[in-house]
Amino acid sequence: MSSDLVIVYHRQPYEEVEEDGQTVFRENKSPNGIVPTLKSFFGRVSHGSWIAWKQTETPETPEFDRKVEISDDYGNYTVSRLPLAPDQVREFYHVTSKEAFWPILHGFKERFNYDPVEWENFRDVNRRFAEAASEEAAEGAVVWIHDYNLWLVPGFLRAMRPDVKIAFFHHTPFPSADIFNMLPWRKEIIGSLLACDEVGFHIPRYAANFVSVARSLFDVDTPKRHAVPEAWISEGTALTERVLPSTITHDGRDVTVTVTPLGVDAAYIDAQARAPATQARAAEIRAEMGETRLLLSVGRTDYTKGGVQQLESFERVLEARADLRGKVQLMHVSVSANRNMAAYEEIQNEIEQVAGRINGRFGSLDWHPLVLVSRAIPFTDLVAYYRAADVAWITPLADGMNLVCKEFIASRIDGDGVLVLSEFAGAAVELEDAIITNPFSHKSMDLRIQEALDMDSAERKARMAGLRASVLGNTVQDWKPQILAALDKPVFDSAA
Repeated sequence: MSSDLVIVYHRQPYEEVEEDGQTVFRENKSPNGIVPTLKSFFGRVSHGSWIAWKQTETPETPEFDRKVEISDDYGNYTVSRLPLAPDQVREFYHVTSKEAFWPILHGFKERFNYDPVEWENFRDVNRRFAEAASEEAAEGAVVWIHDYNLWLVPGFLRAMRPDVKIAFFHHTPFPSADIFNMLPWRKEIIGSLLACDEVGFHIPRYAANFVSVARSLFDVDTPKRHAVPEAWISEGTALTERVLPSTITHDGRDVTVTVTPLGVDAAYIDAQARAPATQARAAEIRAEMGETRLLLSVGRTDYTKGGVQQLESFERVLEARADLRGKVQLMHVSVSANRNMAAYEEIQNEIEQVAGRINGRFGSLDWHPLVLVSRAIPFTDLVAYYRAADVAWITPLADGMNLVCKEFIASRIDGDGVLVLSEFAGAAVELEDAIITNPFSHKSMDLRIQEALDMDSAERKARMAGLRASVLGNTVQDWKPQILAALDKPVFDSAA
């Protein structure tokens, strides 16, 4: 059955597990994040499709069905799985996407390495995604492509299916031209994106950078510009932008450039925060802490997340502030991003070394200044820790959005707690009432976390009120109609 909406994303939209010899599709554990958000769109069309890849040793004759039909709470949709051999996956995802694209997108030029890239493999995988999308799409369908490892899909798809409307959304930062243009394939990538009807980003700065890159590589016009809404202007943050082109024209085609910051499912988080079990667990955590204040940091083990820099700041603060010893504890959750890559293993080892040094230097028999958690915490448990924490310390060196800080805010139904947030997280442009810090500056990091710990109750509650107004005013439900409205596609029910 052809589909009015085709979502193209590298991951499958469920967790595939074996139970009693049978393959079972389970819902993703977290209510937030991109997968459940995208699946929610299937309820707006009679039938949808999702294109993903699945690894196999025998891609010509895979041991799984290439297509499966799913009917769940999100709607009815087909999942088309592209069979990729291990070498194809490694070259497409681990090498090209993570060793070449990822550091450039986040501004880490020193980590950029394109020598091992097999560009023809990347092109071939993207072409196969485009072919699968073309096969699934109904006449005039919307094809919505997600993230940088599928950059070439729009160009291939436009040649195959000029009738469809193509949208692309970036979930990472998008760098300025002097960084992006280090990629030797820059013109092919941007040429593909200019085949879209819409290209979307989380914040105005990333959209402005994209337009700047396009202008550096092609003859494009920017006939429409508009002022950035006040809600996305946070004074004193690095990523604030004030004017944004909303359309670029290339080869007689208009490409709409949209900005829609992703929110969280605030209603779900609120319900979890109010659940008796969550409240009991939060109270238990507080009782275990006694008078000790809890700092909470949650993220992936990735050099972009600034985990090492944060721990070193904590060490410096404990060294400078003897009065805080025995009075604070940092729970640092750093979940492995990819165990198969040397860069992430290196960061994990460094985090563990610094954590061990901190506990060795300052710990005692009855107090450990740092608790390091390297495994994923179930979301319901995490909400209890959000409720119990005095400070959420979220300091990535670069981050497309960061939903952890929004989850923390949505969990604080008590109206208390402090958020210390990196000015290089996309969310910082929305969250002006956070304590904004620069993770590249020792002074900024050390002073801002002390400011959070020393803040009085009245200021904490005033700041949290502003933070909650921002997060509750832009939830994941608000994100949906903005993204698709730009496509002007009649198959979507405007009243939904």
